[in-house]
Amino acid sequence: MGGGGQKEEAGEPGSGKAAGVYTWEEVQKHRSRRDQWLVVNRKVYNISQWARRHPGGSHVISHYAGEDATEAFTAFHPDQTFVQKFLKPLQIGELAETEPSQDGNKDAAIIQDFKTLRSELEKEGLFRAKPLFYCLHLGHILLLEALAWIMVSYWGTSWTLTLLCAAMLATSQAQAGWLQHDFGHLSVFNKSKWNHLVHKFVIGHLKGAAASWWNHLHFNHHAKPNVLSKDPDVNMSGIFVLGSVQPVEYGIKKIKHLPYNHQHQYFFLLGPPLLIPIIFNLQVLHVMISRRNWVDLIWYLSFYARFFSCYLPLYGFFGSVALIMFVRFLESHWFVWVTQMNHLPMNIDHEKRRDWLTMQLQATCNIDQSFFNDWFSGHLNFQIEHHLFPRMPRHNYQQVGPQVRQLCEKHGIPYETKTLWQGMADVVRSLKTSGELWLDAYLHK
Repeated sequence: MGGGGQKEEAGEPGSGKAAGVYTWEEVQKHRSRRDQWLVVNRKVYNISQWARRHPGGSHVISHYAGEDATEAFTAFHPDQTFVQKFLKPLQIGELAETEPSQDGNKDAAIIQDFKTLRSELEKEGLFRAKPLFYCLHLGHILLLEALAWIMVSYWGTSWTLTLLCAAMLATSQAQAGWLQHDFGHLSVFNKSKWNHLVHKFVIGHLKGAAASWWNHLHFNHHAKPNVLSKDPDVNMSGIFVLGSVQPVEYGIKKIKHLPYNHQHQYFFLLGPPLLIPIIFNLQVLHVMISRRNWVDLIWYLSFYARFFSCYLPLYGFFGSVALIMFVRFLESHWFVWVTQMNHLPMNIDHEKRRDWLTMQLQATCNIDQSFFNDWFSGHLNFQIEHHLFPRMPRHNYQQVGPQVRQLCEKHGIPYETKTLWQGMADVVRSLKTSGELWLDAYLHK
């Protein structure tokens, strides 16, 4: 969230209310597309005009229209004092003294305990990154890239060496994906501008994607994970039906874009193989060109300039295109299984406006810790801790885990952990279950 815009008159004519003092009932009236208020630290802001200029995208801030956004505001912004100068012109008042700080279904005790935990973790220095960790991570990515090219340059382009080269490049791409994720969440440098700059380099030059595209999608996901119509990760455009609510709704409405009772089978054809090579590439190009984001486009082109300058002399044009597509194909399988095993089998529903801890735990689960699982998933096996503290450096998740688990136990919130194999199997199992729910509703309701 950030600011700019004109301050409106506080209070409504004839309302009988003190100027600039509002109830939750009044705030909640302003959650339409063109009329949006939200609350941060009991202050009421009109973001109707500002939302379009919000650096994180209009959707991520609009998701909290009509409700208390304090926890999300804290989670996403490293320098809240700096952001306040943008928020101030948007302030139209504050909550009445008789109003609680939280709205709707949000639990005041959970919110306070989570706030206390965050403060303790900040005091312990767990939001500070270790430069050596990220230098070594970047180093092993660059080493894989270099070794892959040196191998085929000196020993030839036989099928065996080409397949090994593709595997090494896919590994470097997957690991670069986890690294750009760190910079995108502002969890490496103290200064946001350095995170943004290195993020463009890693996602653009090392991966051939766009920072603006990633930010738009990913922060929406974090703001409202597994919330239908708000989280882009569960917006499957009618290709899949997810959870237990959406399949029944589709079935009752007799919506049948595809035979959803077989989605756990065609997932293997449409999901892992196509997401990065086709869908993400088209999205990236569309976002950069439609929004005229020429900086991201230059970073994007620099990746392909480097790749083709290295591999054109060895494979020719069509061979180089085939190589990068195969690398994307391998990386896509890696990416899909890691990202979906933490969310797809969890609760997927419409907006319930829960407190931050409850909302994130309902939508996420963890995968067992091990050196391999940490590396393989970019520490996203600690998905719960990552979603609760998106700006925390990932090498600290393991230290935070026991305290998060203790807090969940105190408030009776399930903290789910699985094996790597179980997490992947649950992706298919959940798709099958959702497909069966759709078929039952389609035939009998």
